[in-house]
Amino acid sequence: MNKIGTDTVEPAEKNKINEIIRSFGLPRLIIAGFLLLLFILAPLVGANFWMQLTNTINRFSWNAILVLAMVPMIHSGCGLNFGLPLGIISGLLGATISIELGFTGAMSFVMAIVIATPFAVLFGTGYGWLLNKIKGGEMMIATYVGFSSVSFMCMMWLLLPYHSPTMVWGLSGKGLRTTISLEGFYDKVLANFLQINIGKLSIPTGSLLFFAVLALLMWAFFHTRTGTAMTAVGSNPSFARAAGVDNDKMRMLSVMMSTWLAAVGILVYQQGFGFVQLYMAPFYMALPAVSAILIGGASVNKASITNVVLGTFLFQGIVTMTPTVMNSLIHMDMSEVIRIIVSNGMILYALTRKTERAR
Repeated sequence: MNKIGTDTVEPAEKNKINEIIRSFGLPRLIIAGFLLLLFILAPLVGANFWMQLTNTINRFSWNAILVLAMVPMIHSGCGLNFGLPLGIISGLLGATISIELGFTGAMSFVMAIVIATPFAVLFGTGYGWLLNKIKGGEMMIATYVGFSSVSFMCMMWLLLPYHSPTMVWGLSGKGLRTTISLEGFYDKVLANFLQINIGKLSIPTGSLLFFAVLALLMWAFFHTRTGTAMTAVGSNPSFARAAGVDNDKMRMLSVMMSTWLAAVGILVYQQGFGFVQLYMAPFYMALPAVSAILIGGASVNKASITNVVLGTFLFQGIVTMTPTVMNSLIHMDMSEVIRIIVSNGMILYALTRKTERAR
């Protein structure tokens, strides 16, 4: 009797464990385990554990909204938004014009979002129209759109009529600098809001709350009639069309939402980082965001807020912790080399698994 009971229980327990592994995903389990190992090793090799945890949380708060920008286009069937630099440029225009107009402090951040919004809507509309014309090849065209827009703006940053002494080159008095300090403007405007300090652990509560609000609004939107229609377009375009949904309109709306979130996301990134970086800086910013959401468990046609949170934390945690732990182990300053290898390795891994179905 005992043997039969044991034989009955053990398969059930194994099936339960296998189901947990399957639902979470073995690759994500391995990455999460590796990140946990890095956190355990950090104090053992002489790295400051609480400082590294703070850095990981900070980087999460900087990048989470850029990853969230992937969700609308994935839901509508437009695929992964490799054209994210288009939204980032909208945010950069909002930031530079806000500074040019003389806004300071928290108001400069608010006005940057306000000014970036019409640019995001305009660029998103044109971008959405283009993607509607080349259905089936969205991700390839999106990559060209992102790269070409950054290259075009490299010329425009020199030609646009900016005059603020904090932004233009000192000798010529025109053309924007490569890097613009946000000191006196919106530097840490969210990170310092309700900031929690526990010993050496610092939590940027304002940045996390700002992301949480946008994530909640995104979740609520996809539970509305319009959000459900957008998801239907991505899941089954023929069924959605038969139900009276304008597929092209839903796709364009998703592109506009993604572009606007990218514009807001880069402003949040800047306030945490403390600088505005122009010219070629946005060139590769789509790749870490795409990789993060894929590592979080999303696919090219299905994504959730959970995928955003999990993927961003895992990606940024690995990128933050690996150089620190490795430097402490080998006692050599190779942090930037290791960071490039690890981040590009994770990007390569994520992109090769982009067709994996999300659980």
